[in-house]
Amino acid sequence: MSVNTGNLIQGPGTLYSGAFGATEPADSAVNTTPAASAWTDLGGTQDGVKFGADQTYGELEVDQITLRVGSRLTKADYTIETSLAEATLTNLSLTLNGGTSASGSGWSSYDPNVTSSATQPNYFAVILDGYAPNQFRRRIIGRKVLNIDSVELAYTKDKQTLIPAKFAVHYVSSSITPIHVVDQTS
Repeated sequence: MSVNTGNLIQGPGTLYSGAFGATEPADSAVNTTPAASAWTDLGGTQDGVKFGADQTYGELEVDQITLRVGSRLTKADYTIETSLAEATLTNLSLTLNGGTSASGSGWSSYDPNVTSSATQPNYFAVILDGYAPNQFRRRIIGRKVLNIDSVELAYTKDKQTLIPAKFAVHYVSSSITPIHVVDQTS
């Protein structure tokens, strides 16, 4: 067996957030930091940043053949998941999908959104910048996301406080894909 070690990937990813519909970096800018005017670095993470794709297929069958004769995609879930190592109010607000922030001289505060369940959530976008094969860069853009993970802030004497985040990607439109992945090639 031959293994091309250039295709093996190891290394951290960086996570950014932006408003839903924020101007995305051009594909040709895959090796540059997204514009700070539209994208905010979420800071350090712990245990990596994971992109997940869960596709469910319905089985097609006929009486005359014992094997599955085909399949049709019936559901697709894409997620970007991590533990945010910087337990800031900004990151807490992001993982609680919005709310109200305020600040003054020597203080800042956050109140979560507690409006009616019929209220439309505040979708946002995320960028995961990581490595691609041959030490190039890979960018994964989730265009319309919400955090679907439970959020807790654990304060213990022997462990770091983290904010868990599992950003579920949502349908955008028939002409805009919910996920965009681009690799640097040179």
